[in-house]
Amino acid sequence: MPDYAFYVIMPYQIYRGDLMKIDKKLLLAAALMPLVLLSREHYAKVEPYDSVVLKSAVSGQVVSIDLDSEGKRVDDKVVIAIDDQLDRADLTTSLSTMKILDSTLSINQEMLINLKESSERQEGYYRRLSQLSTASTTQKDNAFASYIAARNQYLSTQEKIESLKKQILDLRYKIEQLRYNISKKSVRLQKSYLYKLSVRAGDYVNPGAALATIQDQSKAKLTLFLEPDEIKDIEKKKVYIDGKISPYKVEKVWNSADEKFISSYRAEIYIDTPPTPFSRLLKVELSDD
Repeated sequence: MPDYAFYVIMPYQIYRGDLMKIDKKLLLAAALMPLVLLSREHYAKVEPYDSVVLKSAVSGQVVSIDLDSEGKRVDDKVVIAIDDQLDRADLTTSLSTMKILDSTLSINQEMLINLKESSERQEGYYRRLSQLSTASTTQKDNAFASYIAARNQYLSTQEKIESLKKQILDLRYKIEQLRYNISKKSVRLQKSYLYKLSVRAGDYVNPGAALATIQDQSKAKLTLFLEPDEIKDIEKKKVYIDGKISPYKVEKVWNSADEKFISSYRAEIYIDTPPTPFSRLLKVELSDD
């Protein structure tokens, strides 16, 4: 046995001596230490399943907000209202104009039928008269002029109808745009948690401005950052939370390294909504057992 001293490091103790003097229990514990070190623990914050920043699609002044709903679950309630008075007035006028245009179009379409019949009769009269040798040149000219006048009136009415159709199409688009703008000038939440309001009454917002942050708390998620060897056969691994086996699995793994933790891969575990508030830290372990 070589004549030198060595150390075996154990929790809270250091033993010095040669191999023959080391207690067998201590030697076994030292042998098991690498296995313990290979068991990796992750700590993850319990977060809502999803979080979304609502942004304005229109411009206008914020006229009211529901501050009392901030930090609460909201169902079928308007929490932000942007001034839509002018849009509603314009919509009312546009709808009335649409009725007038529809009525005018209907009248002109009926006129067109009559004018077509009149034009065809004038054309027939002119062609019959032009074949008569007894008819004077003046009569033929007058018949032709009457036919041309009837034909021009028919074509003019047809042109007016096409113009009316174009006006109606343009107005329909405007009405849809107004309805869209009005719908986007109020934020109505459905079964969502209103985490934060980003505007106040009196603020003027433009498209793209942040209005509020909402969360989906129907379930929760744990985000882990795993080493490459940990994601191998990850779908078969059992998930331990705070030292206890759970029914959950790793649901989603990114196949490219994280931007911040460049040597790790992002993974998510979806769990039931906790009875305690969110943001609690949980110890998470992945095991092949």
